[in-house]
Formats: sequence, structure tokens, C-alpha cells
Amino acid sequence: MSQKLFFQTLGCPKNRVDSEVMLGTLANEGYSLVGTPDDADVMVVNTCSFIEASKVESIDAIMSLIQAKEESAGTKRLVVAGCLAQRYADALQEEIPEIDLIIGTGEYHRISELIPASSLKLPVVAIDRPYYVHNIDTPRVLTTASHMAYLKIAEGCSQRCTFCIIPKIRGKQRSRSIEDIVAEGNQLAQSGVREANLIAQDLTHYGSDRKDGTELAPMLRQLARVDGLDWVRLLYCYPHNVSDELVEVIASEPSIVPYIDMPLQHIDDGMLGAMQRRTTAAITRDLLKRLRQAIPELVLRTTFIVGFPGETDEQFQRLMEFVAEQRFNHVGVFTYSSEENTKAARLVDDVPQEVKEHRRDQLMQMQQAISAEHMQSMVGKEVDVLVEGVSEETDLLLQGRWAGQAPDVDGVTYINEGYAPPGSIVRAEVVQAGDYDLVTRVIN
Repeated sequence: MSQKLFFQTLGCPKNRVDSEVMLGTLANEGYSLVGTPDDADVMVVNTCSFIEASKVESIDAIMSLIQAKEESAGTKRLVVAGCLAQRYADALQEEIPEIDLIIGTGEYHRISELIPASSLKLPVVAIDRPYYVHNIDTPRVLTTASHMAYLKIAEGCSQRCTFCIIPKIRGKQRSRSIEDIVAEGNQLAQSGVREANLIAQDLTHYGSDRKDGTELAPMLRQLARVDGLDWVRLLYCYPHNVSDELVEVIASEPSIVPYIDMPLQHIDDGMLGAMQRRTTAAITRDLLKRLRQAIPELVLRTTFIVGFPGETDEQFQRLMEFVAEQRFNHVGVFTYSSEENTKAARLVDDVPQEVKEHRRDQLMQMQQAISAEHMQSMVGKEVDVLVEGVSEETDLLLQGRWAGQAPDVDGVTYINEGYAPPGSIVRAEVVQAGDYDLVTRVIN
């Protein structure tokens, strides 16, 4: 008998791809997706545990599903997968016995064989050191709009940032082959995908673990030749290892969007050293100058951490001055969260929470004004807009994104004059701008 499946995904797009693999695997075994836990035989939550807030969100989601299980007199099975499962398997098993199956970040592809084992009413725990990375032959069901997809080119991370738990949760970097990635790019394009957002924990070190000369730039050259992929976007680029060839590829290939998401975390040398970021303020400034000179239309997104242990008012001011100087297009700011089993957790978390939050608010307030100026400077210009459908705000407008807006994080572009079907890319004139959003009219 077909099993009805409720599936919930938390966290980043990398986690979303894992969920899509699990959904594909389960679909092949006859599971059918339903919209609510009440209608499900099996409930799966793919969790996140990157920072404290994500752990709380994951636990809340688990407890909500437990309530649905209890209301069904225990007939539903509850599966907890992902980063929280990998990191806290023992605690979850001990403290939340209602969970039937705990699947780590290296075992999620086995979900269809593991769920039946949980029918014995004995908790099943599938946690191992993560080695797995999916490939072109792995079943996958896209959960994004049909015209956009995330393309994961590597799993894990081999960097050693002191604040980050990801390498311990997801293992060392494991890169897919160029041939495999390009094959998936072709597969996505044939299904109607026009925008491929490349993701990994660390894009710029793609291939270094393979020891066979595999690198990001030559892979991008091949992906740029995939017929139908009009936008290829780079997300999560570590600032170390940005080669001249990579810069040249972004500058010269029309389908490689001139957009880079490069988390910098800080600019003060003392903070960068304490974070083990493998760079300095001078190197960072030189890199940004090199990128902008070679790619004049470049849109830069970055993220910073404020309130890292030991951060002084002077160090924070250096960060403020740096952001004012560089005028990034998009900025995200995290308040430092001490994560157990990281090197930074051994440091005294000596910046009060209210100071962290005040610094975050200061930085974001300044960036909001910078973003508004960027947006306003675009009024009267023509841009390409990927149409996504009727606006979430009102059915009187269409909504999409121009190339400088990554999905879910950078604002949207509205269309208030003209029509184009979802999934199409149209030329439009910017007629109005907000702090993060644009309003346009179709001109072709």
C-alpha cells in the first residue's frame, strides 16, 4: 500500500537539495506527498543546527510533529534527518523517544530502506561519518519553482573556521566530477530550469580534494555551454583561492551571472585571525578591487559576524567603516553564537548579547541605506528579469528577480506594466526602487 508522506525542510539550500534527494528516493518506492502531518503515514523533518536559533527551530518542528503523532494514537512514524540528527543523535534518542528514525547527513540517501526498519517500533539510528555525495543517477524531486534549481557541486567542508561546526556535521569536502555536474546541468535544463544556483559549503575550493586538477573555473566553462541554462549563479564562495581564471570566466561567459556570494565574516585582522579565516584586511581589499575591476557589473553579497569573542568597539568600528567603504549590494549580519565542539567555544564569550544585537542593528541600518542608494541608482536602467509569477503581495503585479537578486535572500523585482509567463526572462525598465526591491515595466 502506498504510504503518505509529509516532509518539512529547515535551513539552507544545501539542506533543501538533500531533501529533494530523499523525496526522489521515496517517490521511487511509491510514497506520495501530502500537505499536512494529519494526512501522513510518515512525517520527515530535515533539520538544521548551524547556530542556536536553528537548533531551537528544529526542536520546535520535531515537537509539533510529535503532537500530530500523539493525536493519531502513535500510528504515524516520525523521521528526523539532517544536521541536528547528525550532531545530537544520542541526545535525541534519549530525550525524545517518540522519534522512530534518526538519519544523519551521510545516510539520508538510504531513507527508503530505513523507514521500513522503524516499523518494528524500535528506534533506528543511522549515523556514520559522512562520506556520501549524490550524483546524476541519484533520484531527485525539485521543490523549487520549475524554472530555478540549486545545483550542489560538493559536500562537506575542509576549512577550519573556529566558529563553525559544519565540517564536523557534514565531513570533509567531497567534490563531484565536472562531467557529473554538467550532466545534471543538462538534465535540469531539459526539464525547464533556466537558473542554476551553484551551492556548496565552499565553492572556490571545489575540486581540490580530488587531486586530479579539477577546479571551479573549467567546470563553469563547461556549464556555461549547457543549452537552456541562462543564469548560472555562484553562492557561498570562500574568499581564499579566487583564481585569475575564475575571475576571467565570470567576466567573459554571458550565462555566468556577475554575482558572487562571498561571506567575509569580518575585516579586522585580529578578528580574522581568531576566526582562522586564512586572509587579512589587505588581502580582502585587494581581492574586492580585483573582482570589481575585472567584472564592472559585479553584484556582491556578503555576511559578517558581530560579537565574536574579544571583539572590541574599535574592531567593530573598523567593520562599519569597511562596509561603508565597500558599499556591498547585499549584506547579512549574524550575532555570534557559541557552538559546542568548535574552537571558538573555548573562548570566553565576553560580548554581552545586547551589545551583539546593537552592533548587528547598527550595521544593518547602515547597509539598508547603502542598498537603497544602489536600488535608486537603477531607476531608468534596463535589466533582465526572470519572471516567477503573480506577486505574493498583490495579484495586480507580477514578481520576479533581476540577475543581481539571488532567490529568497536579496529582495524581488515587481512588474507593474506588461506581462510574461512564469519562467520567462524579459527585458524591463526600472521605474521605481525601494530599499531592497525594484519595480519595472516590460519593454519587450
